[in-house]
Amino acid sequence: MTTADPRLLALVAGEASGDLLGSLLLRGLKARWPALRSMGVGGPRLSEQGFDAWWPSDRLAVRGYIEVLPRLRELLRIRRELGDRLLGAERPDVFIGVDAPDFNLDLEVRLRSSGIPTVHFVCPSIWAWRPEKVLKLKAAAEHVLCLFPFEPALLAEHGIAATFVGHPLASVIPMEPDQGAARRRLGLTPEGPLVAILPGSRADEVRYLADRFLRAAVLLRARRPDLRFVIPAAPGLKDRIDAIAAAHPLGGALTVVAGQSHDVLCACDLTLIASGTATLEAALFKRPMVIAYNMHWLSWQMMRRKRLQPWVGLPNILARDFVVPELLQDAATPEALADAALVWLEEPAKMQAVQARFTELHHSLKRDTVQLATDAIEKILAP
Repeated sequence: MTTADPRLLALVAGEASGDLLGSLLLRGLKARWPALRSMGVGGPRLSEQGFDAWWPSDRLAVRGYIEVLPRLRELLRIRRELGDRLLGAERPDVFIGVDAPDFNLDLEVRLRSSGIPTVHFVCPSIWAWRPEKVLKLKAAAEHVLCLFPFEPALLAEHGIAATFVGHPLASVIPMEPDQGAARRRLGLTPEGPLVAILPGSRADEVRYLADRFLRAAVLLRARRPDLRFVIPAAPGLKDRIDAIAAAHPLGGALTVVAGQSHDVLCACDLTLIASGTATLEAALFKRPMVIAYNMHWLSWQMMRRKRLQPWVGLPNILARDFVVPELLQDAATPEALADAALVWLEEPAKMQAVQARFTELHHSLKRDTVQLATDAIEKILAP
């Protein structure tokens, strides 16, 4: 294949984290193949790379079992229409599903059975929960691009071809973040402790977590009047977060910004954070954290039965230890969140120790992700 080869790429990225990962990958693919055209489901970061978003990625931003039911018909319709279009006049040379396994794997099975090469970027967490996904993954993906070093060997046991490509954010996020510069970019004063609040990138996450995080902030402020807080609102959620924040007496101690989650994580000293991809981003910024999650009680009962490990947060899973606290479901009370945050703030030696652990983690995940990923994709595309 030459760099001028006008390849056609289809890609589906669900929610903000998939949009970010997909945009980093697409940038590298376009550097190798400048004539590449891309389309599918994506968000603003992919669109900045010239991606033709037939549907926005936030249409796929759902979680849990019960919560998805009101959206199920719409999601099935989008997947069906997308598959029809890709099997019609706009048939791609390769399809890449970026995470979102509940949406992407069935789509990949359909496309692969019709002769379209398929790649899945981000191994589903079969090592943490829902191990039955490995059978669907084997049918869906010709190749899996893995973020974590232990995953290819695990997939090989099931006959699935895979490549460890590292985590692209490990190359984007600096090993030594500049906290002062990030505070200036956000318009925050440079002095004083700053707590970042990340209640998630989905509307359901904000619904279940934002209020309890903010109630914890009020408790923290009462015990530490020097604390300030900042929330990076995911796309489309700022108005909702502003409304929730207005019900809590934080006043000028709280700043809500649109997006800019990386600047917020770089600027803060500590974060209260929803379990998910953002916890790994916080670890790469070397920020101590308190991980929390809360969802519909029935979804929680169904999900907890499928867990294979004691940890839920990615930093803890990768470290195989509770290096940061996890407060899940009923345990995620405002009082418990505030108490856990205060432990970090009052024990600087503990903060330094976890930052050292996160630096080791950062080195383990840093690879030339784009080069490794494009090499793997080129082999699939080779005649």
